[in-house]
Amino acid sequence: MPDASSPAPLVEVRGVNKYFGEHHVLKDIDMEVARGEVVIVIGPSGSGKSTLCRAINRLETINSGDIIIDGQRLPDEGKALARLRSEVGMVFQAFNLFAHKTVLENVTLAPIQVKKIPKAKAVERAMELLTRVGVEAHANKLPSQLSGGQQQRVAIARTLAMDPKLMLLDEPTSALDPEMINEVLDVMIALAQSGMTMIVVTHEMGFARKAADRVVFMADGAIVEEAPPETFFTDPSSDRAKDFLSKILH
Repeated sequence: MPDASSPAPLVEVRGVNKYFGEHHVLKDIDMEVARGEVVIVIGPSGSGKSTLCRAINRLETINSGDIIIDGQRLPDEGKALARLRSEVGMVFQAFNLFAHKTVLENVTLAPIQVKKIPKAKAVERAMELLTRVGVEAHANKLPSQLSGGQQQRVAIARTLAMDPKLMLLDEPTSALDPEMINEVLDVMIALAQSGMTMIVVTHEMGFARKAADRVVFMADGAIVEEAPPETFFTDPSSDRAKDFLSKILH
């Protein structure tokens, strides 16, 4: 726990519970994320990882508890929620690009429409970001003309174009062919090293070990343990984590 002199965490999750019907998918979740921290959430399928990620952006409603971002309780709906969502970027498994718009149009759309940034300035910023993620040569192509890895890098650039305080990445490589995964992970590692606050749900253990400040391990809807990556991967404290790691680490 941070002491009184520490800056307030950017994200606070307090006693969060979520049900899908009778199914208790998030069980009394407590978590904090400091500014500039990279928290990677791992665990078996069905453990509640993606639901937690989506709840932090209120793409899933919660049944009880509180989620606080930058000192503000997550609004229920309306303009306050739209404003918060513009400050919390989300990258999904599916790239969710507009198929009929070019790469450049995909990246400039929200800054122009939501933030009212002048088009010329939005285009300049978009080209900087497309260069940063290595797809600037494809700016005038449609998403269908790009590989999956290139599309996901465009999706990351589109999220960055809104200058978010926080980025949520929900299994951003799980829909990709194996040879495309590393090109997206390289972008994510660079992003982590730049100081972006990130919560990443992933099965990529090498990435977790390399990029995380802290690993959060979930199972059966609860946080079982959390630790720095080196500690977690070499000396997990729970039997559940030991069992999980023994199955996936070779």
